[in-house]
Amino acid sequence: MICEDKEVLNYMIEEARVYTKDGKVADYIPALKEADSSVLSLAIYDGGKTCAAVGNVEETFTLQSISKVLSLALALMDQGVEEVFSKVGMEPTGDPFNSIIKLETNKPNKPLNPMINAGALAVTSMIAGTTTEEKLGRLLSFIHELTGNPKIHYDEHVANSELATAHLNRSLAYFMKQHGVFDDDVEDLLDLYTKQCAIEVSCQDLAKIGYVIANEGRHVESHRPIIPLHISRILKTFMVTCGMYNASGEFAIRVGIPAKSGVSGGIMASIPHGLGIGIYGPALDDKGNSIAGMKLLEALSSRYDLSIF
Repeated sequence: MICEDKEVLNYMIEEARVYTKDGKVADYIPALKEADSSVLSLAIYDGGKTCAAVGNVEETFTLQSISKVLSLALALMDQGVEEVFSKVGMEPTGDPFNSIIKLETNKPNKPLNPMINAGALAVTSMIAGTTTEEKLGRLLSFIHELTGNPKIHYDEHVANSELATAHLNRSLAYFMKQHGVFDDDVEDLLDLYTKQCAIEVSCQDLAKIGYVIANEGRHVESHRPIIPLHISRILKTFMVTCGMYNASGEFAIRVGIPAKSGVSGGIMASIPHGLGIGIYGPALDDKGNSIAGMKLLEALSSRYDLSIF
């Protein structure tokens, strides 16, 4: 039903677009400053032949922190649940996504969860492979399979911009290496991580990934398992508890949908046994979430009763 309401969805996009003026694009990564803050787009996938897509659907963008969900899935498949969570915790945090505080004060000194930067770096270090190229190739192949789009690649301009300004992530990585969270060369890990974050997608791609996670890890067309059921459940749980940075609690109350955002302005949402949703709106709030995207998801959840709670 929701995918057929194009007129309603177009109206909701324009209603939410007014909030873009209250946000600003990410400026600590120079390449992301180039985005048009007025852009807003939405794609919804229900397992049929096509997505419902409205707004600035021609725009593509980089995954940024949304990639943390995908690297976690791959690391869990590569290493197993016990090994991954021996290095990374499962608890939400009220601190900013790039904070070092909990790494210093918690014992043992491991990241609280895989959705903060420290945790994501640790998870990325667990992707199987002997070189950056092999590990990145495996992650891209995984995304190609999830979306059915073999053209997806990373944006070199954004990756280079992120690597050149990755001073805080470099600090997090060196701290974790000192405390035995991983043994990788820090510069090699940062190279992989920045390329992972710079993987470029459309809203339609994001909606299809969200749909697979929502529907027990099954392929969008063949319905064969891509992600094991227990791992897809772990992903959705982290999306609920940690997916929207330190606004996750309020988001769960207002919207009630497992979701993950990125500072490029993307949001991926997965309604269990239901829809996959992809949103792009680069104007961010002070927590690093798409300000219009959050309003749009709240409106969608209210109108179509999408909350899982």
